Amino acid sequence: MPGSSPVPPGYEPHFRKSPVTDPWEPLFVRRDGSALSLGLRIAPAHCNARGLLHGGVISALADNAMGLACVMQIERSSALTVSLSVDFLSVGRVGQWLEVRAVPAKVGRTLAFADARIEAEGEMIAKAAATFRVVEAAANPA
Repeated sequence: MPGSSPVPPGYEPHFRKSPVTDPWEPLFVRRDGSALSLGLRIAPAHCNARGLLHGGVISALADNAMGLACVMQIERSSALTVSLSVDFLSVGRVGQWLEVRAVPAKVGRTLAFADARIEAEGEMIAKAAATFRVVEAAANPA
């Protein structure tokens, strides 16, 4: 039943904060080998006027998860999105647990590629793919 458990086992508070995702907190993260999953309990603030999970939330979280999954494969680097593709297959609803599971497909010196599977309560509602430009991370980001 949606909303029966606040956070599934294995998730912890997300270690990376961003002004884009701050309004959607709390966000959670789980690592499994090279895969990285972001999760949240869908709330009204994540939804469109029809009460369904907004595609922009899905897109932003998929971009975030795929970029982080790639960056974690290379030390001292950052990733800038070159392209992002999202296919919306179904809908997410308030109370459901949303999981964005990202897996790096290939990480090179200058480009990285990743795929993501987006599920609400275990049902695939979207899939995404992205290409990132790998750049050196700033030593002391402002």
